[in-house]
Amino acid sequence: MVKLTCNFLIASVIESLAESFALIRKSGIPPKAFLDLITSTLFAAPIYETYGRLIAEEKYEPAGFQVLLGLKDMRLALAAAEERGVPMPLASLIHDHFVSAVALGLERLDWSALGRIAAMRAGVQ
Repeated sequence: MVKLTCNFLIASVIESLAESFALIRKSGIPPKAFLDLITSTLFAAPIYETYGRLIAEEKYEPAGFQVLLGLKDMRLALAAAEERGVPMPLASLIHDHFVSAVALGLERLDWSALGRIAAMRAGVQ
């Protein structure tokens, strides 16, 4: 349960970074400049630095943790939450974004490929 919950937290960070970078790119702001700013101020933490860099550089291969594994863990976390009567709307959203990634053939990429999904939804090339 702890592993699933930790992976949910990581996926939540990845999703928020993915959406943020889509907005940054659509606004014409260089992703690297944004990454440098956030990781040297408010979000100076390894998880933001690692996944932020992967999304900023759009470097989803080689996968450290595949989209398929992220999907599996979100599915398991949601099943555990349902069994215990715990709503997890963010986990549901992330689950759906992983399903989108699989539908687009991105299942073997790193789970930070949620950045690609967010960019696609935003119409960012």
